[in-house]
Amino acid sequence: MSNDNVNSESIKSCIILCGGKSSRMGQDKGSMIIQDKPMIKHILTTLNHQITEAIIVLNDSERIVKYGKFINPQDYTYKITFVEDKVKNKGPMPGIMTGLEQVNSNYALILPCDSPYVSKNYVNTIFKEIDNNYQAIVPYHDSENKLKTSEPLHSIYNKNIIPEIEDLISNDVLHIKGLIEKIDAKFVLIDNKKIEKKEFRNLNRPQDI
Repeated sequence: MSNDNVNSESIKSCIILCGGKSSRMGQDKGSMIIQDKPMIKHILTTLNHQITEAIIVLNDSERIVKYGKFINPQDYTYKITFVEDKVKNKGPMPGIMTGLEQVNSNYALILPCDSPYVSKNYVNTIFKEIDNNYQAIVPYHDSENKLKTSEPLHSIYNKNIIPEIEDLISNDVLHIKGLIEKIDAKFVLIDNKKIEKKEFRNLNRPQDI
C-alpha cells in the first residue's frame, strides 16, 4: 500500500475558513462571542475525536496572533495549525487552496468559521462518503438542481484540485460552484435524516444571532 493511501485512510483533515472580511456582520465572526465563547470554538469542540488535524486559515498575521490567544491547542484531540491566506480579499476559494496545500491527507473537509451548528454526526457522515473516484463530496438540498442548491463550504475536497483552483483564481473566477463544475464531484442529499438542514445555518448578520 502506498503512503498516499495510508494517509487518506488514517488522517482526517479539516480546513476552517476565517479569512473573510465579515462586512455584513461588522466584526470578525470567528472570534465573536456566541453562547459564552468565540464562534469558532463551537466548531473546534465539535471536531474533538472526529478528526486528526485542523488547518485554520486566517487573512493576516495579526489575526493569527489574536486567535492564538483564545484557542489553546491542548483543549483539543487533534493538531491545530494556523496559516495565513495566500491570496487576500478574493473570497473563500484561495482559503480552500491555502488549506489544501497544508493538509497531510488527500482529502479535507471545509467548514466556515460562522457555522457553529455543525454536529459530530455531520462530520462523521460526510467523511464516510469519501470515494477515491471523486475529487469532491458535496452536500445539496434539491435533486432538481444539485449544483445550485449545493453547500460548497461544507464539502470535502481532494488536494489534487489545487491546480484547478490556481487556474480559476488567475482568471478571477472566484465562485466555488464554478470549481465544482470543473471537477469530479459526488453529490450527497441533505435529507433531514442522515444529514440535517440545520447543520448549514450560518451567522452572517447581527440579526442571525
